[in-house]
Amino acid sequence: MRILHVSDCYLPRLGGIEVQVADLVRAQSDAGHHVEVATATPGERVAGVHRVVARMPFDLPVHPFGGRHLLRLMTARRPDVVHVHTGAVSPFAWMGVRAAVRAGLPVVVTVHSMWDPVTRAVYRGLDGVFGWSRWRIVGTAVSQAAAVPIRAVAGRRVPVDVVSNGLDVSAWRPADLARPEGTGEVHIVAVGRLAPRKQPVRLLRLLLEARRRVPKEVAMRATLVGDGPARGSMVRFLRAHDMEGWVSLPGRYSRDQIRELLASADVFVAPAPRESFGIAALEARAAGVPVVARAQSGVADFVRPGKEGLLGGTFDELVRSVARLARDRELRELIARHNRETELTRCAWPAVLEGFERSYELAAARV
Repeated sequence: MRILHVSDCYLPRLGGIEVQVADLVRAQSDAGHHVEVATATPGERVAGVHRVVARMPFDLPVHPFGGRHLLRLMTARRPDVVHVHTGAVSPFAWMGVRAAVRAGLPVVVTVHSMWDPVTRAVYRGLDGVFGWSRWRIVGTAVSQAAAVPIRAVAGRRVPVDVVSNGLDVSAWRPADLARPEGTGEVHIVAVGRLAPRKQPVRLLRLLLEARRRVPKEVAMRATLVGDGPARGSMVRFLRAHDMEGWVSLPGRYSRDQIRELLASADVFVAPAPRESFGIAALEARAAGVPVVARAQSGVADFVRPGKEGLLGGTFDELVRSVARLARDRELRELIARHNRETELTRCAWPAVLEGFERSYELAAARV
């Protein structure tokens, strides 16, 4: 099958969508498909990657005439399906949707973000102007939580399936299923971009409140991996609350470094309320680490309360969950053993590729 992926953001930029699309391209290529990418992200020339780039402020991945260039590309290449990847607002990607519709090609649109009330209002307005819900496209979302608001806006005219983000589960699964002997302290880990929408300062407040609810004889430390514009605010919070002795901000880690870090982790925390999926939480779950996350987020697709971790609907419930796991070693070890011994089949690449192939077939039938 000839597949053309369209995404505003792609490598060499590093982010959730960029890395996930690149991994999907690699997995589909390994499965024997002919896969190409069209993106507005600048970068070096790579075979199969078409960079539709314009000089924009702050290197924004948009192009004022992207639709024209994409239509020419699609007309020349004639892929069997155009697979478009969007965040909350992705102008270039939606130019790709429109170009594919004009070219008469099957279109699958994967939404990688949660549509909040403002985003839903924007897409309702765009539907009123352009009528995109009548374009015979097929939608997918990365989780049940992300699919609900999309279906509310698109209605019955756009089928929206849930296809999980993919993960090479075997690469994160610990080689030794037996948990190594710990040092006696509880190591809490979080991984993600330090951006305001992820509420990283609120994560620090969560850790502070949990520390206050755990007996002093229980040693705790936290490692918060990532970088971003909120780092300065986090450093100031740590200083103001005397947390620098047990909370560290080491910056961005490679995948190998994250894998090594998770081997020493006792609890993984993913507190963002509008997390559409949570690939870092999935990696922790695959590595055997109990996960604490929001019940309203996409993490709930692969974390069940008391099984793979603990979920909380409010900030206080998240605090109680972290404190409970810090105090209760038996519960931590029970969840960790379950995570190490249970396969994550629905998030493994064979299941993800099968899900997208069903969407491709449906898109072809609708055209």
